[in-house]
Amino acid sequence: KSGEKYTIGVSMPTRTLQRWNQDGDYMKQELEAAGFEVDLQYGADDVATQLSQIENMCNSGCKVLVIAAIECSSLGSVLDMAEAKGIPVIAYDRLLMDSDTVDYYATFDNYMVGTIQGNYIVDTLDLKNAAGPFNIEITAGDPGDNNAQFFYDGAMDILKPYIESGKLNVVSGQKDFKDVATPGWATETAQARAESILSSYYASGTNLDAWLCSNDSTATGVVNALAANYTGKYPIITGQDCDITNVKNMLADKQAMSVFKDTRKLA
Repeated sequence: KSGEKYTIGVSMPTRTLQRWNQDGDYMKQELEAAGFEVDLQYGADDVATQLSQIENMCNSGCKVLVIAAIECSSLGSVLDMAEAKGIPVIAYDRLLMDSDTVDYYATFDNYMVGTIQGNYIVDTLDLKNAAGPFNIEITAGDPGDNNAQFFYDGAMDILKPYIESGKLNVVSGQKDFKDVATPGWATETAQARAESILSSYYASGTNLDAWLCSNDSTATGVVNALAANYTGKYPIITGQDCDITNVKNMLADKQAMSVFKDTRKLA
C-alpha cells in the first residue's frame, strides 16, 4: 500500500563476536536506505532466545526474515511458522539445515576460506620442498555452525597429504573434526583446550610449527595459551574475520594471517 513501510526481521546469532555486530549494522543500513524498517535482534548465542525472537518477528508483521542461525538445525518450528504466514526466509551466511522453507541463501565460499588457510601453512612452511617433519595442532569451529565443517574440510583437504606422509605431525593426535571443534567459537574454550595440549605435549621443549585455527576468536584463545604455556619457536597461527584484536596480533607477530570476508558485500 502506498506510504506503508515494510518491516524486515534480521536475526543475528550473538554480539560477542565483532563480525556479527558489523553484519547486523551493515544489513540495517542497507535495508533502511532501501526504504524498509528493520527489526534487528541478537540471539545471545542461545537457541531458545533466537527462536523466541524470530517467533515475535513472525507475529509482529515482518514481511521477510533474514536469519544467521546460532545452531543451523534448530529453527524448524519458527521456519514452519514463517512458511504458514507466507514470510520468505533468507539464510544469511549459515545455511539453515533440515528445513525446506529457505527461499534464498547468501554466503561466502566457506570451503575456500579453509583452503586459503591450509595453503598458507603449506607455503609458509614450504612443505613441498622442506624435509620436515613439522608439528601442527588444529582448532576448528562450532559443531552447530554448518560453515565450521566447510572451513575445516577446506584446510584439511590441503594438509591431509602432508599429515599422511608424516611431513606434518599432529603431536596431540587430535585431528578429527569432533575432537578439534570449539562450541560457540568461544575464545575461552579454545584457550583451555590449547593450554591442555601445550602442557601435555609441548612442555619438554617440543617445537610447535603451526596451529590451524578456523577463525579469529579461536586463534585468540590459542595466542593466549601460548603466551602462558609455551617457550619454543613461535608457530604460524591462522584465522579469519580480521577482528580488531587479531589485526593487532598480526601486527605484533602473534598471529600469521587472517582471511578477510567483506560482510558489507554480503549485506
